[in-house]
Amino acid sequence: MKRVDGHDSISAASTSDVQDRLSSLELRVQQQEDELTVMKAALADVLRRLAQSEDAAAAAKKQQSSKGQTPLREAYSMSCIANGSSSVRKSHRDSSTVSIAKKGTLSSAAKRHRDPVISQEGEYIKMFMRGRPITMFIPSDVENYDDVRTELPPERLKLEWVYGYRGRDCRANVYLLPTGEIVYFIASVVVLFNYEERTQRHYLGHTDCVKCLAVHPDKIRIATGQIAGVDKDGRPLQPHVRVWDSVSLSTLQIIGLGTFERGVGSLAFSKADSGIHLSVIDDSNEHMLTVWDWQKKSKIAEIKTTNEVVLAVEFHPTDANTIVTCGKSHIFFWTWSGSSLARKQGIFGVRTHTLIFLMGNLKDGSPSVLLTHPIPTGAFQITRQIKAHDGSVFTLCQMRNGTLLTGGGKDHKIILWDHDLNPERDIEVPDQYGTIRAVAEGKGEQFLVGTSRNFILRGTFNDGFQVEVQGHTDELWGLAAHPFKDLFLTCAQDRQVCLWNSVYHTLEWTRLLDVRLLQTHICIHIMFSFSFFIVKSFNLRLQGHSSYITHLDWSPDNKFIMSNSGDYEILYWDIPNGCKLIRNRSECKDIDWATYTCVLGFHVFGVWPEGSDGTDINALVRSHNRKVIALADDFCKVHLFQYPCSRPKAPSHKYSAHSSHVTNVSFMHSDSNLISTGGKDMSIMQWRLVEKTSSLVHSDSSLGLGDSLLHNSTPRTLASVPSVPHTPTEPMPVPASLPISSQPNTNTPPLTPPEPLHTVTPNGQQDGSPETPPPSDEATPTSDSTLSPKDSLEPSDDTATPSDEGTTFNPPL
Repeated sequence: MKRVDGHDSISAASTSDVQDRLSSLELRVQQQEDELTVMKAALADVLRRLAQSEDAAAAAKKQQSSKGQTPLREAYSMSCIANGSSSVRKSHRDSSTVSIAKKGTLSSAAKRHRDPVISQEGEYIKMFMRGRPITMFIPSDVENYDDVRTELPPERLKLEWVYGYRGRDCRANVYLLPTGEIVYFIASVVVLFNYEERTQRHYLGHTDCVKCLAVHPDKIRIATGQIAGVDKDGRPLQPHVRVWDSVSLSTLQIIGLGTFERGVGSLAFSKADSGIHLSVIDDSNEHMLTVWDWQKKSKIAEIKTTNEVVLAVEFHPTDANTIVTCGKSHIFFWTWSGSSLARKQGIFGVRTHTLIFLMGNLKDGSPSVLLTHPIPTGAFQITRQIKAHDGSVFTLCQMRNGTLLTGGGKDHKIILWDHDLNPERDIEVPDQYGTIRAVAEGKGEQFLVGTSRNFILRGTFNDGFQVEVQGHTDELWGLAAHPFKDLFLTCAQDRQVCLWNSVYHTLEWTRLLDVRLLQTHICIHIMFSFSFFIVKSFNLRLQGHSSYITHLDWSPDNKFIMSNSGDYEILYWDIPNGCKLIRNRSECKDIDWATYTCVLGFHVFGVWPEGSDGTDINALVRSHNRKVIALADDFCKVHLFQYPCSRPKAPSHKYSAHSSHVTNVSFMHSDSNLISTGGKDMSIMQWRLVEKTSSLVHSDSSLGLGDSLLHNSTPRTLASVPSVPHTPTEPMPVPASLPISSQPNTNTPPLTPPEPLHTVTPNGQQDGSPETPPPSDEATPTSDSTLSPKDSLEPSDDTATPSDEGTTFNPPL
């Protein structure tokens, strides 16, 4: 009997598998038949239109009139048509036809279709992606699809906070400004962070990854360099240097457009002549050294340095005509005279793990290895060397009192040297923070440390270290907002799951996932469930999709699921009946989904851009109040659309801050903030939703990049905010199988509760209180260092610093 039962069970399972397979094949055959039918109709439509155009041209020639032919409509790369059932198809003529062509397909003529034609029964919209038809049924409450309109939403986004720091592959990129702010960068944003007041300001002029940073001798002006990139249309974004004012956040000059290759690797202001000149090393094979009069935007000298990696460039602290560059296995001294640069090499002698100094004046905050005087051969040699660290020396920093700080890589130590270069104090940076990449002087006896694991630490030799900035260390994808608290989770390929507080902008805790959970082709989801969170790792096997599942949403009663797949399918599932595939998809057209994260569907298909290949949109989320849609794309942009978005090529507000593909977006529970995550840039951006008011100026989409920054350059008085004690977040239990990533350091004092948060606008200026005078409308005074109109790189709608000042968006309760 057992054998019979087992055999019957196996037979039943086999029969079920065969039936499911047959159903899947039937579905695909039906889809292919639909596509062939549409292609035939499109071809007939093309032939008709060609004949009509020829007739119109002949008539125009006879009448000798220039208005005898109706031009063809613009061809769209992604087609979208509306059809009824096959028995009630109608033909439209002339003005009701739309020319449609899919980029990259064999025949563009085969993708020309008609304007929306909707029947009373079985009406649906068809969208074509890579030649595949995607059917979306129109809900019953849409009486006439022609009346559907999609406009720009009245809400806007303003960058409020940036989580993370780029320390893994950069050096000397952390400084303390006289304003009490730490300046550093991540993605395409330069952050000015006041750790005492817990506020941030942001310089958003760059169009791609910021790679290096230099502070002018006046400690106010800052130069930052970026790498090359491309926009969504494939047009190159040239690497360049921006010099800007750290008080007003206005751009003073854009230097090197068309000069630098690949990117800007390092740069430095001159010191002996009060910062008139700027030296730049690019990332080309020859690592070109250029010297600029940055206020006049004139290139004075240019020369090839070496094919080896160049890590730093610095001006001599007292001789304005001497420049030092160093990198892998070399250090060069350049004598600058007029437009020429003459090179002299530094001779190391015996290679040992030593720290090499320039006796006398030390360069302030220089990361370079410094040598001494020339010898008769025309080179430079070492006159004194001191055993300093085990392994490489990554950074040097001269303190105000003339002492020196050095940071080592292998030994993780920071050493304080006296005026005679004798070691006085040392402290070791815990391994959990990574190796030392940057050291800068802080307030009083404090110093700042940037590490390879993307931490910025503030510490003293007596009290140890306190974390000020931290983030993920690998590509970031997972994101989930708490259903009713100001908390959100992120997870990345570094195996870290982090819980963040969106009000105090702090990390509540972090956990390290078991590496066995992170296998290839396993889908990882993080979600909240009241007082605890769940990490699910599972193979999704909803029988019916012909490719991997990308997105899914639940109905409010948990009885239905809508899913999207990698081959652009939209399928629906009946959960109470064993997660059964619903064959008649029109039955699901009126389901009111509890969330909307699927990127394909009637209510959201208008978000797809022209020319999309189906992979351009990584994530989509509808706000809880169902007013807007936030979208993460592959072109470093965050979009804000109106909801529903049921018209092709719908307009959107576009915002730049990420420098890599934006991987995820999520609204906080109150819809007051939006969180976005970057992929390779490893950044987390927190945006504030604001509503447009009648008194505001033109939209951010009407301003050029330079105009936007200059318009926002007027500093404001900080509004006084009464002190509010920080209420600690309730502890959230975590599964015991998740080991804690790091143990607290007993030598490190506990973190001080953060001060109350001031409301910050995207360009870093704080919203004024009633006592704060409004910003001046006068233009920025012109000078020899103002930004010329032709320097606006991307006249566009994608700047994240709109000139308007919005009011905080308060969703309905």
